[in-house]
Amino acid sequence: MGTRVILARHGETRWNLEGRFQGQQDTELSPRGWEQAHRLAAALAPVSLAAVYASPLARARETAALAAGAHGLKVELIPAFREISHGSWEGRRHEEVAAADGERLRLWKTRPERVTMPGGESLKEVRERAWPALAALAARHAGETILVVAHDAVNKVLLAAALGLGEEAFWRIKQDNACLNVLEEAAGGFRVALLNSTAHLGYLVSELEQKAL
Repeated sequence: MGTRVILARHGETRWNLEGRFQGQQDTELSPRGWEQAHRLAAALAPVSLAAVYASPLARARETAALAAGAHGLKVELIPAFREISHGSWEGRRHEEVAAADGERLRLWKTRPERVTMPGGESLKEVRERAWPALAALAARHAGETILVVAHDAVNKVLLAAALGLGEEAFWRIKQDNACLNVLEEAAGGFRVALLNSTAHLGYLVSELEQKAL
């Protein structure tokens, strides 16, 4: 068997429900987010995992810890997988940002590759830190299966890179809370074998509109 990376998004937070930009704010899982994390861990219980990695932000750590515990593993935190920094947008509702910084928000929704968050990051900067980290872990665990728990923007950037797409493809990829993706080593790169799977959560399509990340 070749190298396999199971890439998951963290469970739901209150800010996800409220439509707030989270970015690098250290929000925790909501009660429903904990339920999602338990279901994700149960889905991965039959899988032989060599290691579990996560963003250092609480919502990702908490999600990863349940899956790791079921395998007797500890979570190793990787700063490169922290969420995109939304700068001054963090903690604000979508409607608040639309009123205060509407033109940049419209550009973010249509040409995200052109946007650098005010006081924050661009998608290019996220890719430049997250992709090498993922590649290094895959090389470290050649022939094994590992779990990485990260965030909406980080996962989208990694999946786009695996597919040979640029940051302009950002909104063409969806990442629901506690979803599963599978990247398999192929021809010197990766192929996406599973994308945004939520079947383990009891539904195929999330009804939660993701106004913010």
